[in-house]
Amino acid sequence: MLTVRFFLRETGETVMDASCHCGKIQPAMPPSKKIPAASSPVKTPRKGSVSAESSPIASPRVSSGNAAPLFDWLQNRGAGVLLHPTALPGDQGCGVFDAHAIRFLDFLQASAIKYWQVCPLGPTGYGDSPYQCFSAFAGNPYLIDLAALVKFDLVTASEFAEFASLPADHVDYGQLYRLKPRLLDSAYAKFKQTRVALPYGDFEKFCLRQAHWLDAYAYFRALKDYFNGIVWWDWPAEVRDCRLAAKSPLRAKLADAIASYQFSQYLFFGQWAEIRAAARIRDIEIIGDLPIFVASDSADAWGNPELFELDPETFLPVAVAGVPPDYFSADGQLWGNPLYRWKAHEADGYKWWLARLRASFELCDIVRIDHFRGFDAYWRIPAPATTARLGEWTPGPGLDLFRAFSATFPGARIIAEDLGVLTDSVIKLRIDSGLPGMLVLQFAWGSDAKNNYLPHNAVPNAVIYPGTHDNDTTQGWYKTAASETERDHLRRYLRISGDDVSWDFIRASYASVARLAVFSLQDILSLDSAARFNTPSHAQGNWQWRYRTPVLEKLFPGTAEYLRELAKLYGR
Repeated sequence: MLTVRFFLRETGETVMDASCHCGKIQPAMPPSKKIPAASSPVKTPRKGSVSAESSPIASPRVSSGNAAPLFDWLQNRGAGVLLHPTALPGDQGCGVFDAHAIRFLDFLQASAIKYWQVCPLGPTGYGDSPYQCFSAFAGNPYLIDLAALVKFDLVTASEFAEFASLPADHVDYGQLYRLKPRLLDSAYAKFKQTRVALPYGDFEKFCLRQAHWLDAYAYFRALKDYFNGIVWWDWPAEVRDCRLAAKSPLRAKLADAIASYQFSQYLFFGQWAEIRAAARIRDIEIIGDLPIFVASDSADAWGNPELFELDPETFLPVAVAGVPPDYFSADGQLWGNPLYRWKAHEADGYKWWLARLRASFELCDIVRIDHFRGFDAYWRIPAPATTARLGEWTPGPGLDLFRAFSATFPGARIIAEDLGVLTDSVIKLRIDSGLPGMLVLQFAWGSDAKNNYLPHNAVPNAVIYPGTHDNDTTQGWYKTAASETERDHLRRYLRISGDDVSWDFIRASYASVARLAVFSLQDILSLDSAARFNTPSHAQGNWQWRYRTPVLEKLFPGTAEYLRELAKLYGR
């Protein structure tokens, strides 16, 4: 759930405030107290609801001034498809970096689609969310193609046959967790004995090149296994503190386990490099995703506690991330991520953030940064907490961080996920940074002609989506979440019957002046809510949808040719 402020992007004029839930827009709950503009953070009431009006910090009138924006990269029109690799078909329990990924690229090329957008590619933990990973730098070993290792005798045919027990139409993460790590450990043990030449480059050189994050990550994962998966702040003192852990005898004892985790990363990066090379041959670029926060139980927090708001003795969070109460949630959302000590990051020139962004651009061509509004101000919830009610808006690093990005990566292509509570200062930050923001068509209906998400209010420097990974499919939203007022509005606006709303939204996205249009494969297939990828209010049962091979093949040649025609018609 999130509160949205509708505004005119070029002027910053506020049009209306609203809250959305599962893609449905409703007027925001009236704030219990108006907070005047101020030059410093203001605490919200400790009880009662919070809306966009009772927001963070000072709200200056939006003006880009005379200074040029830091970034100005989105100059050409194009289209992309959103599909996380786990949703690819195949016989390994989830999608992997194999021929099915190449075939998906073939479809994009045949459709004149220039971009493949993915969710974060990191190693997932509890809840299986790619937005809660064990590392901000590592790759997800579930995506490794083990079939590619059979010919090198690192995986036997009988071992590979174990995947036959896993479903092909969805991801069963529980079964995958019990099987794939064991097979990867076995593959490393064989590699250690044979040192067979693999097509991914030299293993030792890879470890040296990535040592700045890989050593801590592999040790963290080995320790976590050794202590039966418990969170790192509950480990014994000798390893709970990463500085002491470096001297612990456990490091030598766990040497093979550490090397096995390094080997998995070597395989991930090597195979993903092959997929990216195949994409480049087809003139397709990858749009990646960078969550603003890291998971509490991660190698990032364990290895860099000084960069997060953690108690120096217990390493428990002093405060955590979330969003305040809104129309649909009197308790707000308690995410639980550790918060950054932004002063510490500023003191060393944002070294960790620059390394993180560099790692993201090693994986992808364009990076979408999640929860952009948190760089302006974020909801800080003192720990321990059971709800997000008691918090305060706290200033983020603002434009200073993006100046560091620009100085280090002057040609960086970044997308700002600017959904949520959009105050004047958030809007100004996006305008001053020059980053394209996001428009979501499912948020456009039921109000008036000034709604910022309506196609006629779009601006060129933006990315338009029918819906994101957090939304229902367009078909599912129209049938189950949209009100009759919203359905009537969109039917009259688009001059449609509503019988083919998924494609109506795709066509509206192509026609938009927003230079980049991205839509999901589920919408191309006109699927209903059964194909929804993630429901934010549900901790379990997400990220499981997959398509089957025949489904994609049926899109050749007809659907691909139609998409190519849309690209020609609308200059994408």
